[in-house]
Amino acid sequence: MELRQMATAFIFHQDNVLMIKKSPNKFSDVEFWSGLGGHLEPHELNDPMRACLREIYEESGIEESEIHDLKLRYILLRIKNDEIRQQYVYFGNTDQTQFINSEEGELHWIPSQALLGLHMSSIIRFMLYHFLETPNNTGMLVGTITLDSDERPAIQWAVLTDPHVF
Repeated sequence: MELRQMATAFIFHQDNVLMIKKSPNKFSDVEFWSGLGGHLEPHELNDPMRACLREIYEESGIEESEIHDLKLRYILLRIKNDEIRQQYVYFGNTDQTQFINSEEGELHWIPSQALLGLHMSSIIRFMLYHFLETPNNTGMLVGTITLDSDERPAIQWAVLTDPHVF
């Protein structure tokens, strides 16, 4: 199995989230929405936040100095065909409302209450639902997408904590 590592950011300005609408590509046959992000470069494998900041800038023109409170909140895991996909998901804020579009897709500020109405991957939908339903959660969670007993997509959550043992 191959390992694909990605970093994604959901950047808020007040109650709006900067989302990218991506055209069909090699990963999806249909148009879909996501946060800003992409694959980790080889030199970023030990620093997913660096990859996240790079992707934010490449896709929006928003600079690191214009982002505050950027925190790793979720690590998402899934198997897709012959790949294990690991996605580091960050949430942060900005006062910057202007952005530049890139060839990655169209950027839009979306009200947070409208997020779940967008077409997006199942694992991102599960994660955003959790985020919106638990606004006071400050911990880091690992989410693994799987199938429930009825063979429907489901997610399993675990809090990532240091147990202070060997």
